Amino acid sequence: MKAFKHKRRVMLEYDQTAEIYDVQYSSEQKVKMQRALKHLNFNSAWLVLDLGCGTGLLFEYLKEKAQWIIGLDFSSEILRLAKRRVEGINQMSLIRADADHMPFRDELFHIIFVFTLLQNMPEPVQTLEEIKRVSKHGAKIVITGLKKSFSIKEFKALLQIAGLDVSELVSEGLKDYVAICLKNNKVC
Repeated sequence: MKAFKHKRRVMLEYDQTAEIYDVQYSSEQKVKMQRALKHLNFNSAWLVLDLGCGTGLLFEYLKEKAQWIIGLDFSSEILRLAKRRVEGINQMSLIRADADHMPFRDELFHIIFVFTLLQNMPEPVQTLEEIKRVSKHGAKIVITGLKKSFSIKEFKALLQIAGLDVSELVSEGLKDYVAICLKNNKVC
């Protein structure tokens, strides 16, 4: 019950601030996205998940890179704004769901982006386990951790506990750590 109350509070906060989200955070978010994308190669047959997609800032970078892109978020108001960004993009879907209980089968996605989500989750390890469940073996998982919420040691430990192999970690000049991870089959 405590976890649900936490998630509901976060969802309501994003619903209430949706209209000003891009004004407040788009510059910062785009820098993180661009830095992460430098470390990735895409295949046009891949399925991509933007978990906690927010207003869809990442979509403009992904629209020509994958077979299908799914944006998932818990906030209905944020998704309403994201819907504007997906107009005219054929290979795109938006879903309102909980990141800890995603409506996808196991081992579906080739790349998962998790920007600005973990610090909002009551049990980040549970969230990472769910991310691993829906990612293919060898999938790339891009995860950010807000520096004011996690020390570098805590962030790395969280990823390690979840059984993710960090191939790149970028943080210089950012408010977040940006980790490019690979899913392995390690049992936690």
